[in-house]
Amino acid sequence: MPQSPPPGRRRSLLRASVPLLIAALAGAGATVVAPAPASAASTLGASAAETGRYFGAAVAAGRLGDSGYTGILDREFTSVTAENEMKWEATEPTRGGFSYSRADQIVDRALARGQKVRGNVLLSHQQQPGWTRSLSGGQLRTAMNNHVTQVTSYYRGKVFAWDVVNEAFADDGRGSRRDSNLQRTGNDWIEDAFRAARAADPTAKLCYNDYYTDGVNAKSTAVYDMVADFRNRGVPIDCVGFQSHLTNSAPGDYQANLQRFADLGVDVEITALDIVGPDQANAYAHVTRACLAVSRCTGITVAGIRDSDSWRTGQNALLFDASGNRKAAYTATLDALNGGSSDPPGPVEVQGTSTSDGANVVQYPDWNGANPPWQLVRVG
Repeated sequence: MPQSPPPGRRRSLLRASVPLLIAALAGAGATVVAPAPASAASTLGASAAETGRYFGAAVAAGRLGDSGYTGILDREFTSVTAENEMKWEATEPTRGGFSYSRADQIVDRALARGQKVRGNVLLSHQQQPGWTRSLSGGQLRTAMNNHVTQVTSYYRGKVFAWDVVNEAFADDGRGSRRDSNLQRTGNDWIEDAFRAARAADPTAKLCYNDYYTDGVNAKSTAVYDMVADFRNRGVPIDCVGFQSHLTNSAPGDYQANLQRFADLGVDVEITALDIVGPDQANAYAHVTRACLAVSRCTGITVAGIRDSDSWRTGQNALLFDASGNRKAAYTATLDALNGGSSDPPGPVEVQGTSTSDGANVVQYPDWNGANPPWQLVRVG
């Protein structure tokens, strides 16, 4: 039995056969319909946009004076998330004393360049201002709701989605609520925050955000149950964020986990993606393809731009190295966004279908996985 040619040779043979096939069909009275193959977008943001999604990055105001940093930010990303500048300790350092200057640097710059802004985060067990530690019970709940209302109102019309509550579940393997000062105001504090955010900005998407929820486990199931309960009772929640701080690979049920949340009627977003380990490139591609496979996965945000900007110091967790060069993980991610595959196209395929007037349709795959492929239609 003759052996198949290697992939590179197979592609060459297929390319060479196309003019012959066109000529043969044309000579036989065929009408040739040959739409130009779609050209793959060359940046993360542009490629994601072609699928109706965003591709964003976490951004620090202190790095906006770095031209290497901002050059990549402006070229590659269509969404930004402030690393720390929108958190409670930054925006309300004294009770009732709000300060937005650092956050505004990020927000105003992004909007001026046509980038979307995700708000992170209104409430969390961490990075609260010191004055909150002297409050408890009803006083803390009042201060909490006022903070949500004031910040969400201030950015109304500028922030398309808010992480309203962050990391409210413990890492105990049981799906318990985290013991925090906010939790001790009553188990309904999360829904209270979502209601306050909706009242302040009815147009922004409201998200719950957490880590170690990437696969089906006790923690993610506890979040799932909370979201299902909120949806059943009319508590306003529109999306769930998965931080996805991964080591070497995503859980095998990563896509299935995203899908089960989407099936509740909420959007899902990957909100702080970074991956360390020798299989980094394949892992980034896997996560990207998982998002693309879930129709309600609306976008991906990576947790920084260059490896030197990462909170995972020295672990090279991002898509660009410290000098701003694209890494293999970048190429794999871009290829996944463009629908690419390492598998070569197959041979010319004669479809067993016909047009409404009885014409037979002959198709062959293009080189970039574009849709539609070339079509050769025999008339009559």
